[in-house]
Amino acid sequence: MQLSSLKALNAARAARQAAILITDLADAHDRVVVEGDAADGALGAEIAGRFRSGKSGAVEIDGRQLFLNVHLPPPRIMVIGAVHISQALYPMAAIAGYDMTIIDPRTAFATPERFSGVELIADWPEDVLSSRPLDRYSALVAVTHDPKIDDFAIAAALKAGCFYVGALGSRKTHAKRVERLMAQGFSEAEIARISAPVGIDIGAATPAEIAVATLADVIQAFRRRSLSVAGGEPA
Repeated sequence: MQLSSLKALNAARAARQAAILITDLADAHDRVVVEGDAADGALGAEIAGRFRSGKSGAVEIDGRQLFLNVHLPPPRIMVIGAVHISQALYPMAAIAGYDMTIIDPRTAFATPERFSGVELIADWPEDVLSSRPLDRYSALVAVTHDPKIDDFAIAAALKAGCFYVGALGSRKTHAKRVERLMAQGFSEAEIARISAPVGIDIGAATPAEIAVATLADVIQAFRRRSLSVAGGEPA
């Protein structure tokens, strides 16, 4: 690997950016493509597919044998609310390969006894997210039913471009949430990214069922997320 490529990969990793190391197998020349720029043609389509799947592998593009080594930040789920849904969600999220953090300033709910084995932070979302900002590889799930706790995190997730933003609540509750977000300057298109009520509609009724529906929604959003990627012809 060329030193310039190593530096580019390390910078992407530090910034939690997805990157692909493209190596021409004929001459071992390599370069790094970072998610977020524009790409056209067969190579661009191949790169987009690799970013979605996270799978590395060899491919022939325009008669050239290339190896695409994919480096994705580990996807994570930030849950606002130490509630029964969160208790059911975190073991399933771990099985699916998602890191998960639960944030709730209500110390009566956010207790180690209720959430053994998961990262639990008993603090306000605005304080936590200021030092641990959300990003494109974060999913935000807000389940407290309390606007004083949920709203800041939802707004932060929309601004950060999180791949998934979900919020618990009835249609009436969400309508009021929409009004508050519009008052903050969010557009209808931005607000429409929120999955509310949270999760895929499978008729879920119990906390465990809602957790299943939520995780399924998160996985679907991650694997079908829209990408703009860098590309072009190998140098």
